[in-house]
Amino acid sequence: MTTVPDQVTEAAPASLADRFVGSAYLRLVLVLGALSALGPLTIDTYLPALPALTEDLRATDAQAQLTLTGVLAGIGLGQLIIGPLSDAVGRRRPLLIGLLGHGLMSVLCALAPSVELLAVTRTVQGLAGAAVSVVAMAMVRDLFTGLKAAQLLSRLVLVMGIAPILAPSLGGGLLQLTSWRGIFVVLAIAAVGLVVLAAVALPETLPPERRLPAKIGRSLASYRFLLSDGLFVIMVGIAGLMFATMFAYISGSPFVMQELHGLSPQQYGLVFGIIAAGLIGMSQLNPILVRRFGPVRVLRGGITLAVVASLVTLTLALTQTGGLLGLVIPLWFVIASAGLSFPNAPAIALSRHGEAAGAAAALLGSAQFLVGGLAAPLVGALANGTAVPMAAVMVGTTGLALVLLLIGRRPMSAFQF
Repeated sequence: MTTVPDQVTEAAPASLADRFVGSAYLRLVLVLGALSALGPLTIDTYLPALPALTEDLRATDAQAQLTLTGVLAGIGLGQLIIGPLSDAVGRRRPLLIGLLGHGLMSVLCALAPSVELLAVTRTVQGLAGAAVSVVAMAMVRDLFTGLKAAQLLSRLVLVMGIAPILAPSLGGGLLQLTSWRGIFVVLAIAAVGLVVLAAVALPETLPPERRLPAKIGRSLASYRFLLSDGLFVIMVGIAGLMFATMFAYISGSPFVMQELHGLSPQQYGLVFGIIAAGLIGMSQLNPILVRRFGPVRVLRGGITLAVVASLVTLTLALTQTGGLLGLVIPLWFVIASAGLSFPNAPAIALSRHGEAAGAAAALLGSAQFLVGGLAAPLVGALANGTAVPMAAVMVGTTGLALVLLLIGRRPMSAFQF
């Protein structure tokens, strides 16, 4: 087995973690949350505009959904590069460069004359924005481990959760003032603002003495070592499949709710926010549950709830029962259950690999966005004017996550923070 020097499950140095207590801890949560919100804003703000974008660019539903797949794939692939890079050069530099690149690509998205070029610029936008996702996760592991990491990730989900609640409503409101192109202009402005915030308020969390050599061989060795850890691989798979469940909903719901159920962009934004509120509420319940039951049992409960709710969604869609409420209520439970998986699967995985937090966070993030990116075109390819394709994909992804839980039952039962 390939080994990487200093591969130990170590806590963050006290000199770093001790700097973030009280108000300093709160500022850290808010800054990392604001930065991490850029991803959901990039993905979700233009969702109400997908039908209009499809018509404007004379594209099919599947082609329009490829613009969502492009940004997800870009974020996923970009993290594989930026994760090890941030282990070598520190966290701030890749973050600032990525934010600047995201802003530039947002402008080019606004100018795209065809759906094909929009898909390309969205992919590069995702590549640039990948720095935000991987650096935020790596910074958490730089500073904290174990229960403290799980609790901080839960707080970040709260801050990040504001973005998917507000983003579709923001997009719907912007569509009353401008076209879908104007939404990308707003994203460019947001990226520039976050550059200033990060430069002023976010310190470097990876000191030079803890950095790894910037070598391709070293990065590949880190990835090989991480992939030799069976529990880590299981957590990566579960995280990716639960993100795929989320993105099956994100890619399918604009068409199902607006075209099938006749909601306006503004009404869709409201419903989207109500469902996203379940994710936020459950993620904030998560620290309490983790302290009492442990992250493994809470994760199992979340996945089980997701499977059951997905099956109910598919059954109601197949039988055309319940109308809009018959869709929204079980979807609320599917998405809420993600609030028990998104903090815990990464926390379990990262707690074992503090020596290469950037590479570990990159693999986690890459799996989440690449697997999630596959769900969007699959829903589009199966589209038949009903909610069945979206629900069927969610049943498949949550079911596979449950299979991974069963496969990893033995190493998970022995796991302790």
